[in-house]
Amino acid sequence: MEINPVIQTMLNHRSVRKYKPEQPSDEIVETIMRAGQQAPFASQLYSVLLSRKRKGPFSAPLHFIICVDIYKLERFMRQRGWELRTNHLLLLMFGIQDAAYMAENMVVAAESLGLGTCFLGGTPYMADKIAKQFKLPLRVFPLVELVMGYPDEDFPPRPRYPLLFTLFEDAYPKLTDAQVSEAMQVMDDGYLQQDYYRKLRAKISLEVEREETFSYKDYSWTEHISRKWGQWFSSPKDLLEQLRLRGFDITGDQEKA
Repeated sequence: MEINPVIQTMLNHRSVRKYKPEQPSDEIVETIMRAGQQAPFASQLYSVLLSRKRKGPFSAPLHFIICVDIYKLERFMRQRGWELRTNHLLLLMFGIQDAAYMAENMVVAAESLGLGTCFLGGTPYMADKIAKQFKLPLRVFPLVELVMGYPDEDFPPRPRYPLLFTLFEDAYPKLTDAQVSEAMQVMDDGYLQQDYYRKLRAKISLEVEREETFSYKDYSWTEHISRKWGQWFSSPKDLLEQLRLRGFDITGDQEKA
């Protein structure tokens, strides 16, 4: 592998959940934001909210919320004499891409400056609450929260799938059970070595009729992820309602609305 300072920063990424009280300077914040803006984009369909007045999750001094933002697009289109006709689902997909690229650039920039970061993924289910707090116009949808600050903990990066389970050249392979098991073991062994779930007390309870056979001695990443996506969010109704409240019609006919 080729290594340079940028790649090393990316390889060292960790999700930090304990922060020092020190507030990063305005110059640091501006640097992170400008680096974020230089990410690739479809139409810059994003905006970033920032709160520094009160401590964010994990007592982080910087609490960003990266939003999909179609409102600004509509505003300048209107000044050009155009009306928005593209369906909201397509615009939402492009906006998610734009916002995600922006957010990742922010993470790389922040960590290169010695800060720690952590994403919080439950944001879309709080979109209407966040919209009221920040007085968001319609068609601005909070996508993900990102907290930052100077780390007050130290631990190695978490494991990732083997590259052979991630990069498929020319065609998607017919994965054997043995290959899947091998990739699972890499993830599980790595998390167990760091005692990750025991330290966080993060074992997900069973909400279905299954016998509990795991303790913190063997409960690890693949069981955790299986319990999460095998039990939760079976209906899209709540998420669709959050999108509707934010002005995104992705199930009906916009032209008739």
